[in-house]
Amino acid sequence: MSPFAVIGKSVPRIDGYEKVTGKTLYSADVKLPGLLHAKFLRSPWPHARIVRLDTSKAEAVPGVQTVATSRDVPGQQVKREVPSGRHTLFAQGKVLFFGQPVAAVAAKTADIAEEACRLIQVEYEQLPVLTDVLEAMKSDAPLLHPDVYTDSLGGRATVPSNVSLHVEFQRGDVEQGFKEADVVMERTFRTQTIHQGYLEPRAAVAEVGPDGKVTVWASSQGSFNLRQLLSEVLGLPLWKVRVVPMEVGGGFGAKGFAVAAPIAAVLAQKAKRPVKMVLSREEDFTSGRPASASAIQLKMGVTREGRITSASGRVVYDCGSFPGIVATGGALAGLGHFRIPNLKFEGYTVVTNLPPMSAYRAPGAPQVNFAAESLMDMFAEALGMDPIELRLRNVASEGDPMPNDVPFPKNGFKETLAKAAGHPRYRTPLSGKNRGRGVACGFWLGGVGSSAAHVNLNADGSVALVVGSVDLTGTRTTLAQMVAEEFSIPMDSVSVVTGDTDTAPYSDVTAGSRTTHQMGAAVVRACQDAKAQLVQRAALKLRADPSAIEFADGKLRLKASPDKSVSLAELARTSVTTADGAVTGRGAIGVPARIPLFSTHVVDVEVDRETGKVNVLGYTIAEDVGLAVNPVLVEGQMQGAVAQGIGWALTEGYVFEKGIPKNTTLLDYRLPTSVDVPFIDTVIVEVPCPTSPYGIRGVGEGPFVPSMAAVGNAIHKAVGVRLTQLPMSPEAVFWALQEKKDGGHS
Repeated sequence: MSPFAVIGKSVPRIDGYEKVTGKTLYSADVKLPGLLHAKFLRSPWPHARIVRLDTSKAEAVPGVQTVATSRDVPGQQVKREVPSGRHTLFAQGKVLFFGQPVAAVAAKTADIAEEACRLIQVEYEQLPVLTDVLEAMKSDAPLLHPDVYTDSLGGRATVPSNVSLHVEFQRGDVEQGFKEADVVMERTFRTQTIHQGYLEPRAAVAEVGPDGKVTVWASSQGSFNLRQLLSEVLGLPLWKVRVVPMEVGGGFGAKGFAVAAPIAAVLAQKAKRPVKMVLSREEDFTSGRPASASAIQLKMGVTREGRITSASGRVVYDCGSFPGIVATGGALAGLGHFRIPNLKFEGYTVVTNLPPMSAYRAPGAPQVNFAAESLMDMFAEALGMDPIELRLRNVASEGDPMPNDVPFPKNGFKETLAKAAGHPRYRTPLSGKNRGRGVACGFWLGGVGSSAAHVNLNADGSVALVVGSVDLTGTRTTLAQMVAEEFSIPMDSVSVVTGDTDTAPYSDVTAGSRTTHQMGAAVVRACQDAKAQLVQRAALKLRADPSAIEFADGKLRLKASPDKSVSLAELARTSVTTADGAVTGRGAIGVPARIPLFSTHVVDVEVDRETGKVNVLGYTIAEDVGLAVNPVLVEGQMQGAVAQGIGWALTEGYVFEKGIPKNTTLLDYRLPTSVDVPFIDTVIVEVPCPTSPYGIRGVGEGPFVPSMAAVGNAIHKAVGVRLTQLPMSPEAVFWALQEKKDGGHS
C-alpha cells in the first residue's frame, strides 16, 4: 500500500482543460496597443561576405517604423558559459548559414514588414561552403571563424580551428583490452541534422516602458536564462529586463535558445513601440536551432562469455555555424551505461555552414547510443547469446564508474532489463516473414540547475505555490501534488503560479529531465519551511509540544489525540492579525549531483522488401523513474519519447544541398504521425533515488536515447541488413537489401 495520499496518483493536468478547449494563450496571442509586426531579411547563401547593405528603401516604405541590423545591437557577440559558446543575432560582415538574419523590419502589419524586407539591398560575395563535419575538422579546411580555438581539458589551443571543443575520457589500457577479447568489431555510423518537431513556431512580443524597462513575452524553456541573454544583448542591468513566460507549444531542448525574443526587443527599443515577431514554419525549420548531425567511429571487444573488455572511438558533432554545443554529455552517456574496464572515447564539436545547433532530448546521447547498441546486438549474434542477457552481463551498477570516473548512484537499470525480458512482448515468439524484434538500452546523465520556490498560505487554508520554472510537461500538476501531499490537503486547494522574472524566485531552464526532482526539491523545502511555522503556531493554540503535532486532512492535530486539532484556515486567518504575520515558506536548491535515467526498449517491426518501408508493429519500454509522481504523465513522457525516436530512426532528417535546406515544411520534413506509431506499452520501474524527494528521478530524456538502436536492431533481425546511418528510410533499407542480394555486406 502506498504511503502517499496524492503522490503516485494519475490526476488530470491542471492546465488540460484550457489547452484542449483552445483557451490557452501562447506568445503569438499577445496583443498590445500600438503593436508592430516584425519580419527578418535572411541570407540566401550559406556562406558569403556582405559587401554592401542598404536599408534606405525599406525605411521609406509607408507603415515601416524601424529597421535593425547588427549595428543596432549593443551586445551582438553574446558570451556563454559553455566552451567557446556564443552566437550572433544578425550577420556581421559575413553570413555563415542559409537563412541567417541580416536585418529585421518592424511595421504596422506583417505584410508591410515583408514588403520592406524585399527592398533591402544586399550585395554578397560567396565563399566556400562547409557542410560535412569530417571535412570541416581537417587542418586544411577553410576557417569559418578566425577567433575560434579548440577548447580541451588541456586548455585552449593557440591556432584557430573549426574544432571548437575536444573532450576525452580514458581509463585502463585499451590495446591490452582488445588483446583479451575473443571478438572485436569496429564500425562507423552517421546521423543527420534533426528538427525537434515542436508544433508552435517561435514567437515573442517585446515592449519598452517609460523608464526604459524591457518586458518580453516569450515561448521559452527558461525565463531567467532568457532574461540574462536579453540583458547582455541590450546592454541593460537585469532589473531593467522582465520576461513573462507564456505557454510553450513544445520545446524538447530547442527553446532553451532564443531566436525571436532578442530581435523583437531590439526593434522595440528602437521603435519605442511594442513589437511582435512570429516565425513562419519555414523560418523555424531554417534557423530554429535543430539537433546536431554526427559521425561516430566505435570499436569494441568482448570475451566469448560476453564480457566487454575494451572500447575506443570518437564522436564528432556538427554544431552548425557557431560554437556552443557541448560534446561532453553525449560522449559520457552514449557508452556510459556499460561496465568497460578499458576505455578511450573522444568527443568533438565542429563548426560548419549549417544552422546553429542546440539541444534535443538527451543531447548527444542518442547518436552514440545508436552506435554502441548496434555493436552490442552484433556481438550477441556473433556469440549466439540472448541480447538482453549480454547487456545484463555488462550493465553498470551502483558504484561502477561512469566514463568520467564519477560512480553511479543507486538505480534500477538492471530492473528495466529484467522487466523487458519478462514482458509478454519479449517472451512471445514473433511470427511472420520479414519481421524482427530489436532490443536496446541506454541512459541519460540527468540535468542540473538551481531552483527556488515560495509557498503562501491563504486565509481559507488553501496554498499558493509560486515558481519560476516553465511548464512543458505537466510540471504544475506534479508540483501541486507535492504541495497537497506535504500539507495533507486536496489538490483543488493548491494553486500553482508560474511567475515572471520580477515576481518568481529563480529557476534554471526546464531541460535535461531536472525539473520534477530539482524544482520538486525546492518546493518540498518551501513546504517544510511553512509547515515548521504552522507547527509552532499550532503548538501554542493546542498547548502542546511541536513534536506531538501532525498534519492530516487540512488540519494540525495531536498525534495522541486526533480530535484535538486546529485547521489550516484558522491558523491562516489568525496569523495575519498577530505579530507573527502571514505564513510564507521558502525553499531553494543549488546545483545538485546528477541523477541518471535508465531505460530498456523492445520493438517489433515488419519490413516490406519491395519498397524498404519499415512498419513498427509494437513497442515496449521499461524505464526507471524512481517514483512516478503522476503515472499517466510519466507514461506520456515515455510514449512521446519513443514516438520521436521512431521519427529519428525511420523518417526524419534535414536534406541539405550545398548548405541550403530543401525540406523546410511539415509536408517535406517527415515527422511520425499516428499512422506510424503503434501502441507503446510502458513499464514503470520504481527504484527510489536516495537523494531526491520521494525518491523521484527525471523522465523526459531517458526513454528517448535507445529508440534508434532498438529499431535498427529489429530491422536487422527482420531482413538481415545492418544500417549504420540515420534515418533508416525506405530508400536506405531498399538499397541495403539490394546490396545484400548482389553479394555485398550490410
